[in-house]
Amino acid sequence: MTDRTTLADVAAAAGVSVSTASLAFSGAGPISAATKERVLAAATELGYAGPSALGRSLRSGRSGIVGVVIGDQLRRSFRDPVSVRVLDGLAGSLGPRGLGVLLVPATGDEDDENDPLVATAPLDAAVLLFGARRSSPILGALQHRGIPVVLGEGPTGLGLPVVGVADRQGTRLLAEHLRDLGHERIAVVTLPLGGARRCAPVDPTRLAEIDCPPAEHRLDGLRDAGIEPVAVVEAAASLVEAGTDAGRVLLDVADPPTAVMTQSDLLAAGVIIAARELGLRVPEDVSVAGFDGLDLPWLAPDVLTSVSQPFAAKGQAVAEMVTAILAGEQPADVELPVELRLGTTTGPPPAA
Repeated sequence: MTDRTTLADVAAAAGVSVSTASLAFSGAGPISAATKERVLAAATELGYAGPSALGRSLRSGRSGIVGVVIGDQLRRSFRDPVSVRVLDGLAGSLGPRGLGVLLVPATGDEDDENDPLVATAPLDAAVLLFGARRSSPILGALQHRGIPVVLGEGPTGLGLPVVGVADRQGTRLLAEHLRDLGHERIAVVTLPLGGARRCAPVDPTRLAEIDCPPAEHRLDGLRDAGIEPVAVVEAAASLVEAGTDAGRVLLDVADPPTAVMTQSDLLAAGVIIAARELGLRVPEDVSVAGFDGLDLPWLAPDVLTSVSQPFAAKGQAVAEMVTAILAGEQPADVELPVELRLGTTTGPPPAA
């Protein structure tokens, strides 16, 4: 049979009306199991694959597509296992719900224009998976279109549902661990704080401009532990090479810190590389800790001390929120737990 076979042909072969045949494919409305089986068998015999996706979309008023903005350039995001694992959990949970994913490119730079997809793509809902800022032009454009939005690691107080992790608590636990080891000179490498990307020390003016909720929450966790860092350096990206650059800024000085806390594991790995290049031993000369809980076997023999977050569970929670919103519900914010994971990269400070 040619690909001109229509639903009417299938209905005639099965001895039912076109509307009944349509119900067999849509799964909506009353139809007996025997009738559905007869319609599907006729479709198979005639080589009919089912109603067109465009037709279903026009009838339902839904595209079946969820736009996902990762919050950074894709070439950077797909080098970060955190982005990949959370996106995998999200896509794997949306698929069985009949929803597909459209990745919307974002530069992560405040002054760049939105991708045209933000303004034109047919979306049922959108997810800002990482780095959603209060001043985000992407968020503003989506809200202007009336598209429901779910935030991952986003700011609260915007009237939008947020799926986050216990950043603040996890950082406090990590800071207390270093304090209990005897560290007093603790430095921090942050995620990009918003706006133009840089690798530079963070001064009070820059801290006042911070527009990156995860970075802000993790700095708050440090203060919850009663620790005032001796230095804070902002990284240009959550990548190993950015951590190496930041590590050189912190460690290639006359009186370096005895411990460095970073806001991602890739940044921590970069700091360890910088320490090795400078002839510093980890943890004998400097302790290094991260945040994410990634397995980084190429750091061997080091095993990174970190805060472990549930990647797949985060993606699944976002998918559940999207489903709830599309069903007309108003889901509450979700904060997923984290866990301190001790490795070999933290130890007592060097003897005076």
